[in-house]
Amino acid sequence: MAAESVFLDTSLIVSASVRSHPAYLLSLSFVAQLAESGAVPCISLQVCREFMVSLTRGPIGGQVHTTREALAALDDWLVAASLLFEDKGVQRHWERLVERYEVRGKQMHDCNIVATMLGNGVNCLATRNPADFERYTPEGIRIIGPTSH
Repeated sequence: MAAESVFLDTSLIVSASVRSHPAYLLSLSFVAQLAESGAVPCISLQVCREFMVSLTRGPIGGQVHTTREALAALDDWLVAASLLFEDKGVQRHWERLVERYEVRGKQMHDCNIVATMLGNGVNCLATRNPADFERYTPEGIRIIGPTSH
């Protein structure tokens, strides 16, 4: 049986990267469990950009990151995860999702993540923000993430 690909949302990789983040240990443990299970982690260029924005725009848990530190942390994720690309197929998924779910404003970013997943044949999403993606479960998206129980 082939290993399952799992898309890692920005919220998860940020919290698993920043030691002072309140969810650091929980997120890091969750990512380690994914790796032990044989899951194939995936990210996209959008997640790379969002990661850099999060780490460089201000303190996270009191910790401020320089651009160099943020790029080094991103590089660790790029080594550990497959990078999914966007093409015309992803664009068609995105347009269909925008129309079907009446996506507006900042919700476009999460919609694009789902479109990227669908366009690349990935059905599992690991996130700390499941409510942001629940509307897309009819598309066959399964949402997982760290929990405190």
